[in-house]
Amino acid sequence: MESVQTYSYRRPSSLAPGELDLETSGGTALRGPSGAGAHPRFFNGFLQRPGVAAAGLLAVAEVARTRYFQPADTAFRDPVVTSDGERLRFESFSVCGGVHLRLDVLSAGYDGDVVDHGTTNVDVNEPLRRLLSGVLDGSALHLAVGPDDVTVTTKTDAVVEKKVPLPERWVRGFGEIYVLTGDFEARAEIPAAEAARLLRSLPSQRRASGAFWFAPAGRSLRLVSRPTPGAVCLPAPQRLSAILPLLRFATGLRVYGPPVTGAGHPVASAWELTLPGMRLTATLSPDATRGFSGEGAVLDALASDTGAEDADLVSVLLAFEPRIDIAELAAGSGLTPARVRDALVRLGASGRVGRDLAEAASFHRELPFAGDVIERMNPRHGAARALVASGAVSVGRNQPGEVSALVSSGDHRHRVRLVGDRRSCTCPWFAKHQGSRGPCKHVLAVEQSVRGEI
Repeated sequence: MESVQTYSYRRPSSLAPGELDLETSGGTALRGPSGAGAHPRFFNGFLQRPGVAAAGLLAVAEVARTRYFQPADTAFRDPVVTSDGERLRFESFSVCGGVHLRLDVLSAGYDGDVVDHGTTNVDVNEPLRRLLSGVLDGSALHLAVGPDDVTVTTKTDAVVEKKVPLPERWVRGFGEIYVLTGDFEARAEIPAAEAARLLRSLPSQRRASGAFWFAPAGRSLRLVSRPTPGAVCLPAPQRLSAILPLLRFATGLRVYGPPVTGAGHPVASAWELTLPGMRLTATLSPDATRGFSGEGAVLDALASDTGAEDADLVSVLLAFEPRIDIAELAAGSGLTPARVRDALVRLGASGRVGRDLAEAASFHRELPFAGDVIERMNPRHGAARALVASGAVSVGRNQPGEVSALVSSGDHRHRVRLVGDRRSCTCPWFAKHQGSRGPCKHVLAVEQSVRGEI
């Protein structure tokens, strides 16, 4: 499902000799001198390593236009950029939704002024892509994100009206990644030369399928036949193709993943190139056929009775902090740290909070979607509420810590069991996914019915 947002660019983004001029579409600025404006200026300065930055921007733009599952020609979608006072973050999802790429230009990577804080979409058009591909490290590269004034460039000064479908699945993807990466830990840190050898040895076929498992081995990774404690999953390795051109600049590779068991089910992972003054992080869904938007990881956080109110309260306190401090938010809001974390997950579900694995911290971003988008984007949550409202849930006698219930859905009745943190249902959805893609609507309905009684 897509919500079409209309973005107005004063002119195409351009690259004049020595100056990169990125046009913004508008955006949200919560503090700073300009406030929210039609074309806010977030940053004005020089990038210290222009060749690296140009290659990173091209990688983000490449992911935004690529479908890794069933490759096909696709319409280009503009990356999202956030300025938080200490860095610029450029982000995109692949068209198939299974790859998220983020370029962080850190304070050591630029020399200039952060004029404002906020989030917007950036126009990286085809002429700019061609010009960026020729940028070398020896040249000076000036970056102006969101100019308010007319800059003399080699391009014709013009107003460009552009309708860009920013898919709701991008917003869902931001939320799912925020939850899925919550238990990620650094599994390996690999020197640049070994990282280049490892990544360039992976299968390159665009249609390659299956998951590879790697176990830490000294300062490298060793291919293993099954997951072992500390192992990391690389599902559909061809989806790392966008980061390969930056290996020549990399100073190392850090790999993140969740705890794994011997079951061998593919899981998501994140692959982070450390670059001079920058980081480039590729997060991959568990399978090339699975976009992040369908993982269902945010559903538990949405089920909280106080989640919406808590999220509204916490959102007022967010101001594009480079690192969100949960203790500070708890003190400012009067909520417990646990409720603050749940509120951040709900905000993440609407794209307003992201996670920086390198710093083990959350960060703030804003996207142009209405508050009701969360309910619309998570139909299982709404379907569960409808089941409860219609009286379809019948809870039987239960032992402490255990719930057994019947849920009528259409012509079928499904049995749901909740035992501690284990959940089961007799519906086809649960039989197929075994809870790996979030709870089914029947489990959610039972949990909503007995909340506070388990």
